[in-house]
Amino acid sequence: MSTWLVTGGAGFIGGNFVLEAVARGVRVVNLDKLTYAGNLDTLASLEGNPDHVFVQGDIGDQALVRRLLEEHRPDAVVNFAAESHVDRSIDGPAAFIHTNVVGTLGLLEAVRDHWKGLQGEARDAFRFLHVSTDEVYGSLGETGKFTETTPYAPNSPYSASKAASDHLVRAFHHTYGLPTLTTNCSNNYGPYHFPEKLIPLVIQRALAGQPLPVYGDGQQVRDWLYVSDHCEAIRTVLAKGRVGQTYNVGGNAERRNIEVVRTICRLLDERRPRPDGSPHESLITFVADRPGHDRRYAIDASKIRNELGWEPRYTFEEGIAATVDWYLANQDWVQRVLDGSYRLERIGTAA
Repeated sequence: MSTWLVTGGAGFIGGNFVLEAVARGVRVVNLDKLTYAGNLDTLASLEGNPDHVFVQGDIGDQALVRRLLEEHRPDAVVNFAAESHVDRSIDGPAAFIHTNVVGTLGLLEAVRDHWKGLQGEARDAFRFLHVSTDEVYGSLGETGKFTETTPYAPNSPYSASKAASDHLVRAFHHTYGLPTLTTNCSNNYGPYHFPEKLIPLVIQRALAGQPLPVYGDGQQVRDWLYVSDHCEAIRTVLAKGRVGQTYNVGGNAERRNIEVVRTICRLLDERRPRPDGSPHESLITFVADRPGHDRRYAIDASKIRNELGWEPRYTFEEGIAATVDWYLANQDWVQRVLDGSYRLERIGTAA
């Protein structure tokens, strides 16, 4: 049985990854700080499962990370741990530097020292996989896509912090020989997504009959990736990726933000009509744009497809319908999240 140390495994993508990994027979040691976006409810089905060991802690706590590495001897470390919301990075960039840069550095140092002490097959097979974002590349015009060789040009404190962490991972491979892999993904969506992000926010506000805020003119374009497809891509890179390489992961599903919102509205009209019969689209409200809002992201995922044989299985239409259905069926999970400090309000307006 393989053992993986997964950091940030109580968050959105990390939580989905942990659930799928354990279901596939992997033993997971899950290290998560449980900040506002970390949610043990996501992992409730693993309670009492000996193949899931949860540890609350910080990736920057080198003593803790070293102890976990020595005790559990993982075959791989998969790093999801990050502050990840652009709006929050606008309001408070320091937390993003602390976790995404300083924390990643501490994690890398502990993992490097552990790897150096391994021998034979254990050393040869060990991998450190760093999960990152397409936002490090900046913004695109009307045409073109991000490739693994696109120059970095981050435009928000969040993306700048992730760019820095990517560079640290690259440096630890080239300087120390640490067997690293990096994935840069497009916008994820699906079950267990914290409701400050666009898709779950729209679903929840629509169900509450509240205005649906759309930044600027709503014409910003994102490539949408269903979270289960992303998890499969990470497992594929971990198993077959070339050490030291970066792989872009996209959903082949470019959509304008306003299209995404209207699609959700139509699905809710079918599944949960409003009491007065009016369409959910009538709740759409255009608001002042996010400061420094990137206009378009698009991923060229041909490298991971051609080299490793991965491509997304879900179309956007399939994934968004499954996502809306999941939120409708799991309102208890959502309400427990909203019992915390976040109340669906807008954040990230500081400039």
